[in-house]
Amino acid sequence: MERFIEEGNRYLVQNYARYPVSFVKGEGVYLYDTEGKRYIDMLAGIAVNTLGYNHPLLTEALCNQIRNIMHVSNLFYIQPQIDVAKILVNNSCLDRVFFCNSGAEANETAIKLVRKYFYDKGKPEKFEIVTFTGGFHGRTIGSLTATAQPKYHEGFKPLLQGIKYAEFNNVDSLRSAINKNTAAVMFEFIQGEGGINPIREDFLAEIERISKAYDLLIVVDEVQTGIGRTGKLFAYQHYDICPDIVTLAKGLGGGIPIGAVLAREEIAEAFTPGTHGSTFGGNYVSTTAAKIVLNEILKDGFLEEVEDKGSFLMNELKKIGLNPRGKGLMIGCPLPEEVKAGDVAKKALEEGLVIGTAGGNTLRFVPPLIIEKEQILEAVKILEKVVV
Repeated sequence: MERFIEEGNRYLVQNYARYPVSFVKGEGVYLYDTEGKRYIDMLAGIAVNTLGYNHPLLTEALCNQIRNIMHVSNLFYIQPQIDVAKILVNNSCLDRVFFCNSGAEANETAIKLVRKYFYDKGKPEKFEIVTFTGGFHGRTIGSLTATAQPKYHEGFKPLLQGIKYAEFNNVDSLRSAINKNTAAVMFEFIQGEGGINPIREDFLAEIERISKAYDLLIVVDEVQTGIGRTGKLFAYQHYDICPDIVTLAKGLGGGIPIGAVLAREEIAEAFTPGTHGSTFGGNYVSTTAAKIVLNEILKDGFLEEVEDKGSFLMNELKKIGLNPRGKGLMIGCPLPEEVKAGDVAKKALEEGLVIGTAGGNTLRFVPPLIIEKEQILEAVKILEKVVV
């Protein structure tokens, strides 16, 4: 293992602070490292492994697809891509789907789509997008600019023009950011990297009011909150709202890279042949995975169980003195300043528990959606040892 780590440190770009562990196998919600040690996973590859590890239907479907065909490009019709688009449209309030490879790429696409939509309407002056402090939308230059966290910008300026920032959940700040050039408001219902911060309903209501009054689009980043993570297929379904554009990734592929952008018909029409594309977007393998994931989480009772298990996890976290927030199985626990979330995560890993961290010194819990209550109890028991 030491040689393995040494070679990784020698040959890989050192842009990740990796833990000194390498996993070689997964089963359900458990991971196994090179030494055979078992870990319970409450991170799911950062909200990616929706159905856990070695899910029989997902594994079989992927193996069968790989044996047949993996990639042909979007110059041709791809059956599983069409199937996944149909499922997403039929279970949302939106009309069209564009496929790409990641959340950052999906958000970059959304930014371009907003601009192209207003350009086609004869309003090229409307190109600014308002995003919010604490939000995270990716690391490409456009999505990085949309991420209103200065720590991510250091060394990469000048950033993209046309992105303005307002304070999350602050109505006055939102109002002051709007002007005649504003085209859209872009936000997460629960800020993930920012510390699992839910949107306030009065703030959401003001976003809707302003959007109608100023002819703005509502762009919702559901890269982390989407695909059942909060107990609904989309987080927006917890509220009385239909966004104009929704971005997806992470959990959609159950571990296979995929991103998607959903849009209303009128907006989607702005992307005509040649205006945007993605070589690998919506390929046979990624959309085969997405189809299995969607079919599984849309089975009767599955999403209700996610909500129930999320409430159960919150209650268990409260019992050990933590203060959880979030929805479904997207939960964060802010820690006091003297207790570092990163240190807790390291100690938990040593004890066989994989958890994450997020902004604001927060522990992040985004386990596979298939986790059972007894496994939640197992995880909280380990956490109690390293927190209390």
